[in-house]
Amino acid sequence: MAYHQDLTISVDQKIEVKNFENWTVKQNQFAVQPPKEVLEKNFTIRIHLDKTTKENGALKVINNSHSKGIFRVENMDFANENETICEVEQGGIMIMKPLLFHASNKTTNNERRRVIHIEFSNQQLPSGLEWSEKTIFQNN
Repeated sequence: MAYHQDLTISVDQKIEVKNFENWTVKQNQFAVQPPKEVLEKNFTIRIHLDKTTKENGALKVINNSHSKGIFRVENMDFANENETICEVEQGGIMIMKPLLFHASNKTTNNERRRVIHIEFSNQQLPSGLEWSEKTIFQNN
C-alpha cells in the first residue's frame, strides 16, 4: 500500500458545507474531507488483536509528517524523511494522528494482523453536519 494520510471523516448525511469537500460513500456511510483544522485535532487508536511485525505488514509511518498539514505524497522528499516500522505486540495499542503519512505492506509470512481502528474527535461539526457515530461525554 502506498503512503497516504486519512483525509476523510464519516458523517450521518450529505450536507453542503463550506470547506467540506470530496464527498464519497464508504461502507454505506457518507465520507467527506473536512478542513485541515478538523483533521489536526482528531486522533486514532489502533488496538492490535494480533502481533504486527515487518513480516505481516506492520504500519510504516513517516516521522512527524502530521505536522506538515495536508500534503500530497508526490511532493514528499522521501530521501530526507525518516520512516519507522511500528511493530506492536498482540493486545498493544497505537495512537496516531490522521495526517501522519502511513502505509503497510502485504504480509510475507501469512500471519494475520487484525486491528480495531477507532477515530476520535472532541469537535462539533458545523451547519447541521453530524458525526456518523457520536457519544457525548459529560463531566459530572
